[in-house]
Amino acid sequence: MATAQLSHSIKIHKASKETVFPSQITNEHESLIMVKKLFATSISCITYLRGLFPESSYGERHLDDLSLKILREDKKCPGSLHIIKWIQGCFDALEKRYLHMAVLTLYTNPKEPEKVTEIYQFKFKYTKEGATMDFDSSSTSFESGTNSEDIKKASVLLIRKLYILMQNLGPLPNDVILTMKLHYYNAVTPHDYQPPGFKEGVNSHFLLFEGEPVNLQVGLVSTGFHSMKVKVTTEATRVSDLENNLFQENSTTEIAHQGLDFDEEEEECNSHIQRMNFAYSQQSSEISRKKRKVSEPVKVFIPDRK
Repeated sequence: MATAQLSHSIKIHKASKETVFPSQITNEHESLIMVKKLFATSISCITYLRGLFPESSYGERHLDDLSLKILREDKKCPGSLHIIKWIQGCFDALEKRYLHMAVLTLYTNPKEPEKVTEIYQFKFKYTKEGATMDFDSSSTSFESGTNSEDIKKASVLLIRKLYILMQNLGPLPNDVILTMKLHYYNAVTPHDYQPPGFKEGVNSHFLLFEGEPVNLQVGLVSTGFHSMKVKVTTEATRVSDLENNLFQENSTTEIAHQGLDFDEEEEECNSHIQRMNFAYSQQSSEISRKKRKVSEPVKVFIPDRK
């Protein structure tokens, strides 16, 4: 049984000096700061507009004319504190260039964590020059070496799209459980590495949706040093009006029936195999893939969101 989504929305304000992203990105350190902030802003956007935590768990920052809600420490809401620790753990893995993908998953039955209701994927890549953040939309992609202004424009556009997407999705079930699995680049990640707040997890490419899953490809931001790619997977019933209402001018959000996003090299070699098996997919493809090292945190239960 689902309730109406909490009434969180975007506010439009005049430009403020208190901005979210750095004004210049000229080296790897500045790029890392940019990617961290874009990741944290995206997670905050998702949790706020999906009504997961109360207003008191968020502070306010500005991005051009947008007033954004950013997660902050709220001792009255232990769940939000856990999410902040997850974000900080991701920062540690990003700094070491180990993190390949962070997957934020929502499910409803604690005995069936593989039966999910919504997934948010953040995939990272690193270049010799620096970092990139990839969100799967050619219209917001910028090649390595683009200037700071282009990167900022792409970031602002991506956050706007993510906000609009969250506001157009149908409501979640009353009670949900959150977890975040981290996938690493095995070639460079020490076998015993675990970022703060995480423990060794099980790498499974098999998840179930009770309904029909659809993927929403959100966009791409590249700094020339790092990259991060975001994809949203949710139940089809929550996006029934999305194709008509979302991004009508440019049709920049792609909708697909796919699964977890893996490396392009893997996709070229195994293009005939669906990347992640949902309820009606073949399970045999799992044995053909090399399993990545995975970390996971303590699950967060969010009861009866009203």
